[in-house]
Amino acid sequence: MATYNSCMHPSSTRAHAIALFLTRAAVCGVAALCFLQSAQAAASKANQIEALTWIEVRERIAAGSTTILIPIGGTEQNGPHMVLGKHNVRVRVLADAIAQKLGNALVAPVLSYVPEGSIHPPAAHMRFSGTISIPEATFEAVLEATARSFKQHGFREVVFLGDHGSYQKNEERVAAKLNKEWAVDKACRVHALLDYYRVTQTAFVGTLRSAGYSDYEIGTHAGLADTSLALAVDKSLVRSDALAATVKESKRDGVYGDPHRATAELGQLGVQQIVQASVAAIQALSREPR
Repeated sequence: MATYNSCMHPSSTRAHAIALFLTRAAVCGVAALCFLQSAQAAASKANQIEALTWIEVRERIAAGSTTILIPIGGTEQNGPHMVLGKHNVRVRVLADAIAQKLGNALVAPVLSYVPEGSIHPPAAHMRFSGTISIPEATFEAVLEATARSFKQHGFREVVFLGDHGSYQKNEERVAAKLNKEWAVDKACRVHALLDYYRVTQTAFVGTLRSAGYSDYEIGTHAGLADTSLALAVDKSLVRSDALAATVKESKRDGVYGDPHRATAELGQLGVQQIVQASVAAIQALSREPR
């Protein structure tokens, strides 16, 4: 081995050294990237109660994290270009962002089973494979039991964050029922945060119009607005090949709008509006006298 080294040409030695350096640098780069990704993942889970122990939740409540966000999604068709769990991913990401901005909130697991229309005969989104629908009464019972659970543990503000338009009225009914019942002790209040969803239908639509997009493109379901929001939170929610092939405004395919010009950059504008409006609304509600 010593003889081989002594006979090695200087240029070969330099090449070997450079290769070794690049290999080590690559390894270090991968390690650094893994560390960064782990740190980001840890930060995103810091407020999610399902990633905490019960002791940690108890300690967080005692330290002042007395607001609980209940993200509500849905499992429904979103055209041929978006996955069925779009609402579930989106509301989890946005709820975490809202909690981080608030600084005193934790996030409950996502409720992914929601009313989506008649099962038999199938109506609305239930006409498409994979959609899951539960009766409105069942949905409201789940919301009510969830809110009661968090009141029992010492949370003072229970906030419903509904990512879907059809069940906003159910959130309101449950909040009104529980607030009436709990009006005497005032230890806990329930809020149906309609501003969270309303922004997607008002401010975000206004922003897209100002950027030159038509109402036809923006759409009401699986169109440009909806698809852009999905791309902003997780690009894997959208199938790029299917998006290119999607037929405009095809109710047969579950698309109401034209998603072809959707981008993550446009969606990020909506994400910022949703988070800002939700944080402001929750802070205002929390300041209201009990």
